[in-house]
Amino acid sequence: MYQRQTNRNVIAALESQAAVVLLGPRQVGKTTLALEIAEQHPSIYLDLERDADRQILTEPDLYLDEQAGTLVILDEVQQMPGLFKNLRGQIDMRRRKGFRTGQFLLLGSASNVLLHQSAESLAGRVRYIEMPPLLIDEVGKNRLSDLWLRGGFPDSFQADSDKASMEWREDFLRSYLERDIPALGPRIPATTLRRFWTMLAHAQGGLLNAAALAEGLGVSGQTIGRYLDLLVDLMLVRRLQPWHENVGKRLVKSPKVFVRDSGLVHALLGLDSMEGLLGHPVIGGSWEGFCLETLIAVAPTGTEPYFYRTAAGAELDLVLRLPGGKIWAIEIKRTTAPKVSRGFHLAVEDIKADRKILVYAGERDVPFGEGLRAMPLATAISLLRDQ
Repeated sequence: MYQRQTNRNVIAALESQAAVVLLGPRQVGKTTLALEIAEQHPSIYLDLERDADRQILTEPDLYLDEQAGTLVILDEVQQMPGLFKNLRGQIDMRRRKGFRTGQFLLLGSASNVLLHQSAESLAGRVRYIEMPPLLIDEVGKNRLSDLWLRGGFPDSFQADSDKASMEWREDFLRSYLERDIPALGPRIPATTLRRFWTMLAHAQGGLLNAAALAEGLGVSGQTIGRYLDLLVDLMLVRRLQPWHENVGKRLVKSPKVFVRDSGLVHALLGLDSMEGLLGHPVIGGSWEGFCLETLIAVAPTGTEPYFYRTAAGAELDLVLRLPGGKIWAIEIKRTTAPKVSRGFHLAVEDIKADRKILVYAGERDVPFGEGLRAMPLATAISLLRDQ
């Protein structure tokens, strides 16, 4: 069992807010975390995928009125979208009774659905927290290769062998394609969506080319947009937007697309060993996506992530605008010999970066000129956690 940073974040949020929405893909550890918190507080837990638990909330106010002062944990809350209006009344009623914080913990695995439903009803009453897969500072630096290969879903990472981990990820993919996605409503053939997901893995970290994807699948560009929206909403794919501020340059305007968990990238491509990964063309994109997802996950709440690229060749893998306005420019390279290109220096001048970092595969923190530092991923994580 690993100590998850999200656990501390959720507890802190419950101590200051009436409701917390915990977002994350299935099997990332949300329920385990919620049950750990439940052991520390008077609470009830309902799984809204179970008919019996949904039946309890047929008349939600009748049941919830009796639970005032108790932490109510509702798992897969997107299964009952009409419940949010009742929760607003419940929170207001509890506030009048003196129960102002720690009243509801809502778990969900479809982000846009939940954000839309809750934003309308719970404005000013809720805090949103996204739970990432396991991170390197949670499992230990000595497990970096395992985490990169297997990904951060706890059951995949903790499997007895690489083979068992791959089998778990294959089951995970099959479950999403055959059960979870159809349950959300979209009628997309599982084989088609699997091919689309695999095409994204092959192009890991590349610019979105909807026309090429549409041609490869034999569908329209509009259909590609719908497929991509679905995987983004399920927090399985990231659409990283380009830096959009006017710097007087011709900027690339297409987003970059990443399958968010490196273990799923490797499962989609059939890479079940480190030897297979190191010899595959996706290695650079896989490493970039792995580091990028980790850095975004540990950045302060409210941080905005982008990438930067101009037609003239200036480029940054990751730009983070922190809540205070500071801009971090980050280059990611799968190399033990730290070096950045001229395009990096042009880019940091364009965006007026306050901090310049090269995340590389070495083990030392190496200073360069003009404020640039090369460092391992774990060091960059520590810097961001301290912000």
